[in-house]
Amino acid sequence: MRLDLLPAVLPGPHGLITHAMAMSAGLEPRDVKALVDSGEWVRAHRGVYAPAADWAQARTRGEQCRLLSRAASLNMWTEHVLSHESAALEHAMPVLLPEPFLPHITRPGVLGSRRRGGVVHHKAVFRDDQVVERNGFAVLDLARTAVDVARCSGERAGLVACDAALRLGASRASLRAAVEPMANWPGVRTARRAIGNADSGADGPGESLMRLMVLELGQGRPQTQLRLSDGSRTAYCDVVLGRHVFEFDGRVKYQPADRGGHAGTDPAEVVWQEKLRQDWIAAHRLGVSRVVWADLMARRWDFTRARLAGEYAATCRLFGTDAADLAPYRFAG
Repeated sequence: MRLDLLPAVLPGPHGLITHAMAMSAGLEPRDVKALVDSGEWVRAHRGVYAPAADWAQARTRGEQCRLLSRAASLNMWTEHVLSHESAALEHAMPVLLPEPFLPHITRPGVLGSRRRGGVVHHKAVFRDDQVVERNGFAVLDLARTAVDVARCSGERAGLVACDAALRLGASRASLRAAVEPMANWPGVRTARRAIGNADSGADGPGESLMRLMVLELGQGRPQTQLRLSDGSRTAYCDVVLGRHVFEFDGRVKYQPADRGGHAGTDPAEVVWQEKLRQDWIAAHRLGVSRVVWADLMARRWDFTRARLAGEYAATCRLFGTDAADLAPYRFAG
């Protein structure tokens, strides 16, 4: 192995090394194979490698999938842009990532898609002004990305993506403009529903999915990020329908900061403050339902929705649906 040449084989700007980079630095194919076999390099994609230490730094699944997409793009010679979930990752747009994950690219041309070499190739029309640069890669813009995810990955993933696009600065008009030319494309009805139901007030995928579940109750469109304040205390409620509050509890809220959470150094204090907050909300004659990520999984979706329907109905029996008395305390978020 030409170990003396390794310093010349520096990872590119994205922590990746292409086969061409290695060859231009003087390595032989057998040297690359030896580096992979020894564990010093990791094969990110056919013909693309990463130093094992750099690869290990991609701790979250999103970071790992983003590296896979970048590696696939770097290995392609045909004209393309990153799209769908691969574009969303470059936009830092929270999306639901399918299992297994495959990179997505879109190529100009006629409609159609296929899988080749571990990559989903989409042949689709897009405008020049829909292509933006993110982290050194050409990707489709926020609106087109959200619409593509909704068309191809279903209603739940689509609503998460459209919510995120609005939160990151896309307008609903831009989402509608992106879907307008897709009248006969597969999944366009799903994309239109996702656009109609999208709400920038969702603070993440969990809140988006919970709101979709509340919409499925058939009792009207809920409000997001409702602010209640009596002058001494203020609470933001994730999703509100009538006199019922639906709260999504992410685990990160209760984890200490040294484990990547938001709980400072005392998670028990966070739990205590959350109890006081819920007691204060309930004192306004509001019902409260709490949802965690496991409740939103496909295998528990119907069960959780039935639970929320029962809890909402109980609130209606106890307090009715008229919330006019909350006007002095209620403010749009």
